[in-house]
Amino acid sequence: MKRFLVMLSLCACMANESNAQSDYQTDSIFIRKIFNTSLREGKSYEWLRHLTQQIGSRLSGSEGAAKAVIYTKSVMEQEQFDKVTLQNVMVPHWVRGAKEKAQIISGKQKTDVPIAALGGSVATPKGGIKAKIIEVKSFQELRDLGAEKVKGKIVFFNRPMDPTKINTFEAYAGAVEQRGMGASEAGKLGAVGAIVRSMTTRLDDVPHTGSMRYVSGAPIIPAAAITTNGAELLSKTLKANPETEFYFEQSCETLPDAPSHNVIGELKGKKDPSKYIAVGGHLDSWDFAQGAHDDGSGCVQSIEAVRILKALGYQPNNTLRAVMFMNEENGLKGGIAYADSAKSKKETHIAAIESDRGGFTPLGFGVVGTPAQKARIAQWSKLFAAYGIHEIGPGGGGADIGPLAQQGTVLLGLIPDSQRYFDYHHASNDKFEAVSKRELDLGAAAMAAMIYLIDKYGVE
Repeated sequence: MKRFLVMLSLCACMANESNAQSDYQTDSIFIRKIFNTSLREGKSYEWLRHLTQQIGSRLSGSEGAAKAVIYTKSVMEQEQFDKVTLQNVMVPHWVRGAKEKAQIISGKQKTDVPIAALGGSVATPKGGIKAKIIEVKSFQELRDLGAEKVKGKIVFFNRPMDPTKINTFEAYAGAVEQRGMGASEAGKLGAVGAIVRSMTTRLDDVPHTGSMRYVSGAPIIPAAAITTNGAELLSKTLKANPETEFYFEQSCETLPDAPSHNVIGELKGKKDPSKYIAVGGHLDSWDFAQGAHDDGSGCVQSIEAVRILKALGYQPNNTLRAVMFMNEENGLKGGIAYADSAKSKKETHIAAIESDRGGFTPLGFGVVGTPAQKARIAQWSKLFAAYGIHEIGPGGGGADIGPLAQQGTVLLGLIPDSQRYFDYHHASNDKFEAVSKRELDLGAAAMAAMIYLIDKYGVE
């Protein structure tokens, strides 16, 4: 009897191994079909061409943002998604106004340098601001100077992104507080303006903007980003002449909040239609950029990921959603509205995937969830290895899907190669031509494959 039970146990183990092998082969074949469909018949690149070249910049509240809503809705309707809806969102409406001006003034020498007002900044007084300028590399260095040395001056924040960080998002995280909080920190000590080194590792003449915020109770002063070449020149000039002055003029303003929309396209689930897997990017971009990498790529990849599954005849267990979030750049209102709506409707989101790191070669997925959920997703690593996707586990999900975490949703962020991303981030050179079709298609396929696996196996 004992021998019989042992044999029965061995047979069961062999059967389980056979089933696992069968599932692996089935999944491997289907994922190959996903990649082949994307690389041979992908549509995301042409959608991106229209979004960037025919519509262009799409800052929240702008005409471009409104056109992008209409366009992406029409794309998902043309692809015959089961349902396409617009979700109402009130968004901030900041406008840049006339092109900014800036000069480094050292004695009789005046040198024009490119700058860009930071998103959310106030304007300078008409005619601009001219004052002595002091350079700091940290908030502590600024505080150590004290109000006596800062009052009436322009503060120049010149901490570069750390070039030794292989993950450039780590370098960005180590420098971006200057952009976000620098004006308020300088204003507290009586500064009249703030100039911040652009957030890029590259030395160039392209200013990189981005959002900033004012701390309640702190004086409100204008803030702008200076190009990295401009920052190097300004620092060098200050070392040679500490009495150097800086002049800048900008006419930006914040208008009343404006109505806008998230765009949501669905493929209805056959088994559990009341459970959702969302995939998305943010539709808005900064006002002087086409927003090709940030984040037109993520938007078209998200639509494409769902389209590919539909084209292959895949019948999802859960309802799949492609979501175009509005207002990630300067408010996150779209992501918040989506999560609030899901909560009020008692929608269960199994997982959400975001692409907001550019349309570069996919390397992996960051996962936010319990250790068990992370381990389950990591088990699929071998299915992605053939496509150069090896980094599944460490990292975050994404800003727009972040609010869903409160509901226990597993969050995943597509991780592309990051080495060139900050060459284009929030800058006027973020154009369609900077995106490779092949890299874009690979990213869309990676997202489609991950959706397929989550939908088939779940995350628990």
